Amino acid sequence: MKLIVGLGNPGFGYRKTRHNAGFMVIDRLADRLGTKVGQKAYRGLVGRGVEAGEQVVLLKPMTMMNLSGISVDLALEDLGVDPVDTLVVYDEVQLDPGQIRLRPKGSHGGHNGAASVIREIGSQAFPRLRVGVGGADKPDRATYVLKNFGRSEWPKVEEALDDAADACLLFVREGIEAAMNRYNK
Repeated sequence: MKLIVGLGNPGFGYRKTRHNAGFMVIDRLADRLGTKVGQKAYRGLVGRGVEAGEQVVLLKPMTMMNLSGISVDLALEDLGVDPVDTLVVYDEVQLDPGQIRLRPKGSHGGHNGAASVIREIGSQAFPRLRVGVGGADKPDRATYVLKNFGRSEWPKVEEALDDAADACLLFVREGIEAAMNRYNK
């Protein structure tokens, strides 16, 4: 079984913000798996599917970004999934819109949602997929990531969301190394 978690903030007002890139990827992934992410569990919304014979659980924590780890920890404990079989997807200001980057483990890199996951599960040893949202040069990044993508950015964002969903499926089928080799450009 694999767990794929998209980080974001619940609520209509946050739906298309940069900080919700993780939720956007989970929505695309749910479409590809023919499922809906709507079951309430683990202080989040859950969907279930199968890819290449592997059970896949999709999770969107509804705890707000900075407390995402609570939801992830509850899911890991209940499902019995190892952190190395858990892919966490979130936004990244250090990458331009349209870029994605996968890593097998590492620090939170200043991302509060990733920091919450690390804190709650007690480990940095989980794969992550970061979706570029730009803004590394912005003086107030916290405000910047809570804004919607600009109209001119959407074509690149759409492509990155599709690539991210494909990378998630490759992670399920072949593992993080195969996904990194194909999608880290």
